[in-house]
Amino acid sequence: MKKPLFSHSRLSVPALLITLLIALPASAAAPLALSEKMAVAEASVQQVNTTSNAENAAIEIQVATAKLMAARKALADKQYVLAEQLAEQAQVDAKVAQIHAEAERSRKAALETQDAARALNEEINRPVAR
Repeated sequence: MKKPLFSHSRLSVPALLITLLIALPASAAAPLALSEKMAVAEASVQQVNTTSNAENAAIEIQVATAKLMAARKALADKQYVLAEQLAEQAQVDAKVAQIHAEAERSRKAALETQDAARALNEEINRPVAR
């Protein structure tokens, strides 16, 4: 009679396989999630870094860019938790920069509209020369 592969029982092999099948994807998912977060942060910072946004939200873009650079360094130093946190912060800061730039453009447009309305009102109220 043959001995089982493991001395405990025959259920050990399927249990071991199931455990490996569960554990491997979980361990592989962590770096994949981090690389996805880094890619999203990179895209967010790159998208917000335009000339018109730079004119209206330069400081916010600098903050987002600095955090992205720090996330890259943390990733290179294998500080994965820090890299993930900084990537998330860079993404949020890029959104803040985008919103700030849009708000600033809206404010400028509102001022231009007010100036145009004021000029039109003055034109309407100007006495007509006869």
